[in-house]
Amino acid sequence: MKTNLLAAAAAATVAFAVPVSAGEAGAPITTEEVEAAQKEWGDGIIAISRVHADGGDYTARAREHLDDLYNYDHGMVLFKPTLAAEDQFRGTYDEALSYFVTGMRAEDSGFAIKGWTDVRFENEGIVTDDDNAMAMGNYYFTGPDGSVTKVEYTFGYVRDEDGDLRINVHHSSMPFSS
Repeated sequence: MKTNLLAAAAAATVAFAVPVSAGEAGAPITTEEVEAAQKEWGDGIIAISRVHADGGDYTARAREHLDDLYNYDHGMVLFKPTLAAEDQFRGTYDEALSYFVTGMRAEDSGFAIKGWTDVRFENEGIVTDDDNAMAMGNYYFTGPDGSVTKVEYTFGYVRDEDGDLRINVHHSSMPFSS
C-alpha cells in the first residue's frame, strides 16, 4: 500500500512538471499558455531583428514567425498593425509579411527589422474560454539604443489541431496623445 501511494505521489509530481504550454487539441486554453505564446511572439520579433542585423535571411525568419504563431494557414486572421495608416488591415499572409519586413506596401518600413532587443508584455487582462483566448494590455519594445516604445495591443488566440496556440486577432496601436 505504501509503495502504491509513493508511486502515485511521484506520478502526480511528474504530471505537474509537464509544461502547461504543451496543449492538446480540444483542451481549454490556459493563461499560462497565452503568456508563453506572448513570450514566443516577442522572442520571434527579436530574432527577426537579430537575423537582419547579422545580414541573414530575415525574410525567411519572418515567414517562420508567421507560420508558427499566426492562424493564416488555418483560418482568418484579423491583423491591424501598429504603424499602418494607408492599408490599416492585413488579412493575408503576404500583407503581414510585408508589414514585418517590407515589401507590398509603400508604408511598410519593416517593423520587425528595426533592431528590437527586447519585447515585454504587460497584460491588462487575459480571458480564456475553452478553445479561444484574448489578451489586452501594453507591450514595450526596446530599440538598439535602449529607448523603449510603448504600444497598446489586443491579441486573440485559438488552438490548432496539433494543440498549438495560433494568433487570429492582432491589433496594435500607439497610445493616444493629445
